[in-house]
Amino acid sequence: MSSRDSSITHLYAQHQGWLQGWLRRRLNDSSDAADLAQDTFLRVLQRRQNLSLEEPRAYLRTIARGLMIDLWRRRDIERAWLETLQQLPEQQAPSPEVGVLMIETLVAIDSLLDELPPAVREAFLLAQLEGLSCPRIAERLGVSLSTVERYIAKALRHCYRLAFEQEP
Repeated sequence: MSSRDSSITHLYAQHQGWLQGWLRRRLNDSSDAADLAQDTFLRVLQRRQNLSLEEPRAYLRTIARGLMIDLWRRRDIERAWLETLQQLPEQQAPSPEVGVLMIETLVAIDSLLDELPPAVREAFLLAQLEGLSCPRIAERLGVSLSTVERYIAKALRHCYRLAFEQEP
């Protein structure tokens, strides 16, 4: 066993129970806590860095906190999707398989938008969702037209990179 594997094994043995308890107290759900604790250690395994941690619990807490936020965001998206489905006539409701794909797509879009700076995200959403022109967006945000054009270009480059330049 390599020293890295030994470090991860030791980290797991020493802190898995504590992490799961910490998550359980925050989530009020032992099943979600167990899943997120495992996901936290999976993230540690996926990182290719050396594990010489001075504060292992702070490190694990940081990863787990991000995973909790992802879980809550996903559940918010799922809730919004279900509310949208309730508005549709039954014959127009998509199949469960399509629903799962829609949720996955919405989660990916949410993640993509979250990576953008707030002003860039807002300009992009005003253009895409409200159909506002760049001059109207500039007026609404109180910035110059060239700034809005830069924001939109940045958001579009970001979308393009994620869609076409990442490896599968």
